[in-house]
Amino acid sequence: MGLALLSAALVACSSAETTGSADSAGSGSAPPAATASSAGPTGEAGANTAPKVRFTEFAQLDMPVAMALREDDPTLYIAEQTGRLRAVTDGKVAEAPVVDLSGEISTGNEQGLLGVAFHPDGKFLYLNWTDREGHTHITEWAFAGGKATGRRDVLTQRQPYANHNGGQLAFGPDGYLYIALGDGGSGGDPQGNGQNLDTWLGKILRIDPRGTPYKVPRDNPFVGRQGAKPEIWSYGLRNPWRFTFDAKTGDMWIGDVGQNAWEEVDVEPKGEGGRNYGWNLKEGTHPFEGGGDGDGGDTVDPVIEYPLGEGGNCSVIAGYVYRGEKIPGLEGRFVYGDFCAGWVKAAPPGGSGGGDDLGTVEQLSSFGQGHDGELYALSLSGPVYRIEAAP
Repeated sequence: MGLALLSAALVACSSAETTGSADSAGSGSAPPAATASSAGPTGEAGANTAPKVRFTEFAQLDMPVAMALREDDPTLYIAEQTGRLRAVTDGKVAEAPVVDLSGEISTGNEQGLLGVAFHPDGKFLYLNWTDREGHTHITEWAFAGGKATGRRDVLTQRQPYANHNGGQLAFGPDGYLYIALGDGGSGGDPQGNGQNLDTWLGKILRIDPRGTPYKVPRDNPFVGRQGAKPEIWSYGLRNPWRFTFDAKTGDMWIGDVGQNAWEEVDVEPKGEGGRNYGWNLKEGTHPFEGGGDGDGGDTVDPVIEYPLGEGGNCSVIAGYVYRGEKIPGLEGRFVYGDFCAGWVKAAPPGGSGGGDDLGTVEQLSSFGQGHDGELYALSLSGPVYRIEAAP
């Protein structure tokens, strides 16, 4: 099972904001795309539970899957899986796309335009997308005055199968570009890519993209190691669809989509590359039947895992550690969710335990973080929600 980003027609929420579940039984209509619930078993936010929030619809797009910010720019840049990068300012979507790859992308369930990031200086834009043959491209544009020009490919990865493409791009606190690539697809990692350091597949890469075509940081963990790709930062990943950096600590939070039993969230302390997250020796903390050689003794366990299939769970969507100021009680909690089940939770600081329910977003595809630290939730069915304190 991969991240089943289905391209079937989806029904979006028609109301601007929701703070409770709608009873649609017998109505013939789909439930709302976002609902919010109180945290904790008592329905009241306390010292050890997350606060109540609401999901306020901010914009409507076509299959939004990723969001990025640019330095000193109030615009939100949102990638649509269908191939367009859209500019959204104060909730208004600009008519003309910033970049339009819709005629060049592959359109499988886990393919298309998948990730977006801006260079810390704001002068360059990067997109992660799959071409018509299904292969991954990391492409750069010069960016100024709201326009993207001077396109060039930075990195290309041939994909053996159509699924498990990863897709996330993000600049870390060190100023380098981190790139998520899945294990190449099919099921069970048949090529053994997760544990193979001689391929980028099943890895998070770390590069300086301002090179010819890029530069490898000299302190990458596998630089100079025979038989290992120097671009690799972390390995042993199945399909790291989303990862984010804690704006306060610099730690990386990775959501790795599971095979058939466990979804997992991994935490990587700032600057600690070279970690092995276990796939395909393990799925979560559990030995994976049919996995590669080795006992997984050098692997790093996730901080959060939950069973696939239970309650409709299918694909973990990593969010952010909340560092905003508008939702008291959410500070330091990791906000994440599940694509199929739609729940959004806030894990306690450090990630121990599954966390408290914040609400539901149907077809949850990704999260975004504003300049002010406030969070957004993206739904593949179209809406982009701002997460706000409930009145």
